Amino acid sequence: MSEAFLLDLIIKNVRVVRPHNDTVELLDLGIKNGKFIEIAPHISPDKSRQVFDARNLLGFPGVVDAHMHIGIYQPLEEDAVTESKAAAMGGVTTSLNYIRTGQYYLNKGGSYKDFFPEVLALSAGNFFVDYSYHIAPIAKQHIEEIPLLFEEYGVSSFKIFMFYGGYGLHGLSNQQNLFLMINKEERYDFAHFEFIMRGLTRLREAYPAARDTISLSLHCEVAEILNAYTKIVENDSSLSGLKAYSAARPPHSEGLAICIASYLAHETNCANINLLHLSSRKAMEAALTMQTAFPHINFRREVTVGHLLLDVDTPNSTWAKVNPPIRPRADVEYLWQAVLNHQVDWIVSDHACCSAEQKRSPKDPNNIWLAKSGFGGTEYLLSGVLSEGSKRGMSYNHMAKLLSWNPSRRFGLLEKGDIAIGYDADLVLVNPTETFVVRAAESESQQGYTPFEGAELTGRVKSTFLRGNLIYNNGQVLGSPTGRYLKRSHSALNA
Repeated sequence: MSEAFLLDLIIKNVRVVRPHNDTVELLDLGIKNGKFIEIAPHISPDKSRQVFDARNLLGFPGVVDAHMHIGIYQPLEEDAVTESKAAAMGGVTTSLNYIRTGQYYLNKGGSYKDFFPEVLALSAGNFFVDYSYHIAPIAKQHIEEIPLLFEEYGVSSFKIFMFYGGYGLHGLSNQQNLFLMINKEERYDFAHFEFIMRGLTRLREAYPAARDTISLSLHCEVAEILNAYTKIVENDSSLSGLKAYSAARPPHSEGLAICIASYLAHETNCANINLLHLSSRKAMEAALTMQTAFPHINFRREVTVGHLLLDVDTPNSTWAKVNPPIRPRADVEYLWQAVLNHQVDWIVSDHACCSAEQKRSPKDPNNIWLAKSGFGGTEYLLSGVLSEGSKRGMSYNHMAKLLSWNPSRRFGLLEKGDIAIGYDADLVLVNPTETFVVRAAESESQQGYTPFEGAELTGRVKSTFLRGNLIYNNGQVLGSPTGRYLKRSHSALNA
């Protein structure tokens, strides 16, 4: 066979998991130029320059972790390297990262015309997995920049942090304009959220070919409720740790915010709404109620692996501080039931690497109020869902839908999310029966701890391929960073 017709790689003996199949099939995968181009029960090894034996391991589509934060607590160019290594070891091949102006990240305000090229420059050559960004319009001028971000940089997904106008990232705050780095006369409030939605509706009307992949994500909590309950709980000595933090940011604050956001989406005809990291029964019930109330809005419901694996009795309490909070076990089980009922659209890590030195107060390490919010976990996303989902009867195909297919469709990653001809050859090989104990010391993340420490998970990632290149194998991240920036509007605009 001539060199020109040879495959670059054959991966043999893969038990292929696809999002739309009910079964798992033993197949060989032929790859050329980073794509799957042949899938069959047997492909002759003579047809390829290279052969990899998967030894009957499960093969999932590369995981699309649709909710990560890179560069929030350490320099973006450093965070990208270590945290994308962690992603690779967990079978994640696409990292979608939320970013904004203001304190943390680049610690800059101003225009996205200036800010975002700097983000891309700091990202280039530092990701071990493919990546893209969701952007939060913080200042009034950012709404006018939405078309620029879409047309020039392929940003088709945007975000609102509903509590930021009147409550801090880690707790009570009366200096949110300083935190957000916006003019003192500007307000980050419901009216601003409405005008963001109107901006996105205009963008969808201007680009009908991309209308399905232009969306708005919302962190749903109401600042006024958080402020009031935090003051009450801080004075209640009967509550501490994660139980106190959950009570200070009560589930009805999530539910109320979801109702407000949904009505605004209805008012502005902002059709594609993503309700992020639903953490509680009340939040999920509100989200499902709003879907019934506004059937013309294409809602998507997200849950994190942290909210599925941890509860308020988790021993590593300050390590597990996150927004919205980790909840009681009854909420966790309700979220799992929603997953099994196909009421959850995707599962993510909400990875935000916060080093041990920054995370807890050195003087009072067990004080939940002094701890920073957020923690990493992308490396445990697939294993966590596989381990706990399997116990509850969740099929591998359903897992592939929630971890790869659904987020790839919503966010315009049309060459990701499936093991199929013409798709990027992103693949993760997993041993579904291998049990391991989570140890932060074994992670590629720079975090240095994990709230999942000591958890026993069944389902270990053995190998990760990004566009046909082996980037992780048997405990080692391989080579140098080859992740590409995914300019998402391109395919939709040319559809």
